Amino acid sequence: MKFGFIGLGNMANAIINGMITSGQFNATDVYGINRSIEKTEALISQYGIQTADSIEHLMSQVDVVIIAVKPQMFDQVIPAIQQNLKSNHIVISIAAGKSLDYLHRELGAQTPIFRVMPNINSTIGASTSCFSTIIGNDEQKAIVEKLFATVGTIDELPEELFSIFTTIGCASPAFTYLYIDSLARAAVREGMPKDMALKIAASSVLGSAKMVLQSDSHPWQLIDQVCSPGGTTIQGVTSLQVNHFESTIYEAVDAVTNRDTVLQKQTVK
Repeated sequence: MKFGFIGLGNMANAIINGMITSGQFNATDVYGINRSIEKTEALISQYGIQTADSIEHLMSQVDVVIIAVKPQMFDQVIPAIQQNLKSNHIVISIAAGKSLDYLHRELGAQTPIFRVMPNINSTIGASTSCFSTIIGNDEQKAIVEKLFATVGTIDELPEELFSIFTTIGCASPAFTYLYIDSLARAAVREGMPKDMALKIAASSVLGSAKMVLQSDSHPWQLIDQVCSPGGTTIQGVTSLQVNHFESTIYEAVDAVTNRDTVLQKQTVK
């Protein structure tokens, strides 16, 4: 089976890296096209993938088409994709704000289309990804799962939950980076070197995430385990609550979800 990437930006680069380094896919089975000749040549040099001189050429060579351009570029590439679709093609979109309804309307209701949202942690093989489809069958789902498992975890999700997943799965790494940096800066203020502070803060967040995933305890139970009566940690937790830490997170989630809804509405003709 051959795979073709339309767009070779950072996310496509991460996925191709995962495919090749996992040993589950051959570089000669991966095709790519990008408006930047430099990016295309760099990936050819790095991984040995195949290039295409047009979307028509790429689609004539592959079975799975991955649309990896930015959402604002869709109007430029969708017509060429639609004109060159074959009955055996599987189409995967990794663009935010482009719903399955939009994709099926533009490409045809009988086309197996998957909407997949990986996150930036794909670059180190630690993405949290989800996919949704309308007519994709189990065999096609297995192909999508195998592909995106090379860059992290992948789960199926109903389309109606994609807006909220975009937030907690794709935007939240930025929130977490900000939290880690804030912890580190607070430590720097108290005299700790920045490199050491970042390492400690990031390692603590990583370990805490593993505790949530591997423990049978609810996060609040874990919080209670850390907070001794009259101790130091409970002072920090209550300070965060008094200063609206939780409601600030809720508002950030709402802001991202609302923006995703706006982007989706812009695709409705």
